[in-house]
Order: sequence, then structure tokens, then C-alpha cells
Amino acid sequence: MQIQNTYRNVDIFSYLKNYIYKEEFDLFSLNENGNKTKVEYITIENKEYPKFINEFWTSKQRQASSLHEISYRACFKPQLPRFFIELLTDKNDIIYDPFTGRGTTIIEAGLLGRNVIANDVNPLSKMLSYPRFFIPNLKELENRLNSISIDKNTKKDIDLSMFYHPDTEKEIISLKKYLRKKKENNTEDHIDLWIRMVATNRLTGHSPGFFSVYTLPPNQAVSQDSQKKINERRKQIPEYRNIKQIILKKSKELLIDVSEEQKKILSKVGNKAKFISTDAQFTNGIKDKSIGLTVTSPPFLDVVQYDKDNWLRCWFNSIDEKKIAEKITMSKTINNWCEVMQNVFYQLFRITKYDGWVAFEVGEIRNGKYRLDEYVVPLGLKAGFVCEGILINQQEFTKTANIWGVSNNDKGTNTNRVVIFRKNKK
Repeated sequence: MQIQNTYRNVDIFSYLKNYIYKEEFDLFSLNENGNKTKVEYITIENKEYPKFINEFWTSKQRQASSLHEISYRACFKPQLPRFFIELLTDKNDIIYDPFTGRGTTIIEAGLLGRNVIANDVNPLSKMLSYPRFFIPNLKELENRLNSISIDKNTKKDIDLSMFYHPDTEKEIISLKKYLRKKKENNTEDHIDLWIRMVATNRLTGHSPGFFSVYTLPPNQAVSQDSQKKINERRKQIPEYRNIKQIILKKSKELLIDVSEEQKKILSKVGNKAKFISTDAQFTNGIKDKSIGLTVTSPPFLDVVQYDKDNWLRCWFNSIDEKKIAEKITMSKTINNWCEVMQNVFYQLFRITKYDGWVAFEVGEIRNGKYRLDEYVVPLGLKAGFVCEGILINQQEFTKTANIWGVSNNDKGTNTNRVVIFRKNKK
């Protein structure tokens, strides 16, 4: 790999119009901040590939839907999939994400009237994404919550006193038992699924909007011992939280800017959507040449420990987090990560239709030691794709990104690095 330190001020609009064969683009939707796109050329396997560098979808970008506000580790902004979905697809095209996570890509695709296929080996992914296609009436939701009885004498199977007030803990356990019984009896409807999703998202956090006392942000749960230390350091004890009120309040926040028309569109998409929970290397259930666009972000080596972060969510949903840990690809070396992703790309090539696209988002990890986009390009080429370039979206640095091991450049920003592939006709 060789990087040429040659920079040219170009208009990405012109490049995309020439190479992606679309007739019309909105220039400002591609480059809203008015700055010219900087291009750096990288040589991989004796061929040059452009890196387009700018702030494409954060500055002055349209506000993302409130429906996305579900916390999950290592998820990208909704503006990222929207950028590619609007640019590269039409209504009724199928959008796919092999590492769905909280569902950012598929929810955004649904809002835009595209069909979706979602895959994630972690069963929590479907629990957090599927219910948002079938939005309940708030009054019906309130009535359902009020109908759930709270067992004051319920017995707990693990000690959660460091997180919850005793009465709050009884409410959580009662809700857990209610949902488990509905699932076992196969009577869980869209309202129950919505309640499960919101409750799972509200288990722990750092404000009164969560069931727990102050702890880490809601996208990760600390251990019981770690929470005890947090309580000692902050001199805090869990206060009572009414979980039904919190679930209803969060539901209203999720739906604050979701229109009735959008609800209908999501329901229509959801009725045709396909949700898979398997290894992204082996997705035989997806038809050949059926996907118009894949927008995804895979696990970045072992930067995020999904099983440890989600142990409390797994407990609430009666999931064995150890089994999840066995299934999730958490490669410890770059070579092993590339081996796994190569198999993923073989699958992506098989299922992508001719003139279909893959937008594969990766980052800089291990303090900038690895720029994963430079490793991804050869993987896509070997699978049979054409690489149209790498889109590098600069954005303001966040503390959370630093925790994940995402590096900053010398201007104090971090980046989304999206490798763009196309499947040519033979």
C-alpha cells in the first residue's frame, strides 16, 4: 500500500455524476458546508484509489429522526446510511446490513421507503430494531403497561441492589416475567415487543430517565462490583424509579417527530422485512443478486466487548451472554479480522445485484495503528467488486469515540471511513 501525498480540490458532485451514472444530484446534500472536497490518492495492488475527504453528512445536516434514539455500542449516525441510500438507491430497492446492531441502517431505509434485510448474530439486535417498524398507539401502550401486575413478593435470581431501589427491582423482575411468559406462550404482540425494546434500553444509564442509579452511559453495563465502586465514590444509593412511567416517557420521546405517514411506511416495510440472526459469513438465506445497497459497520477487532457490555440486557431478556460471546466475531489480530471479513465480502458479492453497491464503514483503531479502510479495499476487490473510492467524513471529536479506540487527526476530529464498492455487470 502506498499513499500519494497529492491533494486536489475537486467537487465530489462531479466525480459521482461521472462515475455513478446518476442524472441529477443535489450538490448541497453532498457537500453542505461549502468546502471543496480534498482528495488523497492511495495505491493498492498497483492501482490508484481516491479518498474523498470532507464533512459530508454532519454539518448543517437535516436532523435525524427521534426514532433512532436507542443506545448501542459503536453505532454510526443515521445521516451516514441516509447519505448513501438517497444517493444510490430508489424506492423499493432492498437495503441490507449484515451487522445490524441497533438498526440504524434499516430504520433509516424504512423511513425512506426502502425494503430491508437485517442480520446480526446478537439476538438483542432484532429486539431493539424490529419493534420500531410497528409503532403502537400511545394510549394503547399506556393501557398495556397499567395492566401488567407487579409482584411485591417476587424473588430475584441475581443481586442487582447496587443498580436499583428494591421497589424498582421488583417492577423490573415482574416485567421480565410477564414478557417471558408472553413469549413462551407465543402471545407477544407488537405492544409487548415495543415495551421489551424500551425497557431493555432503559435498564441502566446516567440520568433519572433510566431505571438505575447513576452509572455508565446506557450503551454498556458495568459489573456489579464496578457499580458498587461507583456508588461508593459518588456516595449514592439507588432511588426509586417508576419503570412504567419511564417506558411511557421514553416512548413519547422516540415518537416526537414521527408522522402518521411515516408510521404507515414503516409498517409496510416491516411486513416485508427479513430479519436473520446468523454469522455474516454464512447468509445462505439471502437470495443471489437481490440487494441494491449494503450499508454496514462491522466489529472493529476486539475494541468493544459486546457480551460484557450487554450482560444486564441479556439477563432481562433471558439470553445467555456467554453464547453470544461465542458467536460474535471479536478478532484479536488484523490478519484474523481480514480472514473473517473476506468471507463476509464473498457473501456480499453473491447477494448484491449488478450495479448494486456496498458502503463499508470502518475506522482507525489501536491509536491509529490500523486504518481499516486500507485493509478493506483488497478484500472487496478479491471478492469481485470494483472499488469506487473511500469517503472520509470528518467530524468533531467525542469522548465516546476515544473510548472505542478511534483516533483523531491533527485537526482534532475523528472520521468515518467508508469504502464504496460497486458490482459491475459481467
